[in-house]
Amino acid sequence: MRPVEISGKGLGLREVTLADVDALHAVYGDPAATEHLPFDPRTRAEVEQLVTEAIEAAEKEPRRLYLLAVTEQDSGSVIGVARLHIEADHPHSAEIGLGLRPDHWGRGIGTDLVRLLLTFGFKHLRLHRIWGARSPANTAAQLAMLVAGMVEEGRIRHHVRARGAWRDSVVHSALEDEWEGHRGL
Repeated sequence: MRPVEISGKGLGLREVTLADVDALHAVYGDPAATEHLPFDPRTRAEVEQLVTEAIEAAEKEPRRLYLLAVTEQDSGSVIGVARLHIEADHPHSAEIGLGLRPDHWGRGIGTDLVRLLLTFGFKHLRLHRIWGARSPANTAAQLAMLVAGMVEEGRIRHHVRARGAWRDSVVHSALEDEWEGHRGL
């Protein structure tokens, strides 16, 4: 395994470790941070299991799952989580997901994080298509993906069951040959 460590504009991405469980639980266990995610807040034990599975997935060949800690460049502290999952049947396509601690919302970090994930996927993994789905009510994610260069593709009706009800998802994507971030790389 070649460990992932990428720096961007004020943010970094690196492999998760068991030492990150509490920091990641601050995202996955927070009701506000998970409001638009397709699952209820996770317990600390569930987050520890996710991290353990991610560490195991990092050793597999070919690697399909990247669960990465989002760090602040200045302090190095973990402020969120990013996920990139390469599709088994379509190895040039991947789904992204992300979550940030609520105390870091409203600062443009989501846009920077999406850009960093696109850079990682296109430049480092040589993917052709990267997509993400969001809750229709999550306008912050909509703005982050659009500003980062993703295109809104459409709505999947009753895509996930969350908090006892069916919820639609809105899909956004970026294509390698259309992605603006490739210029100057």
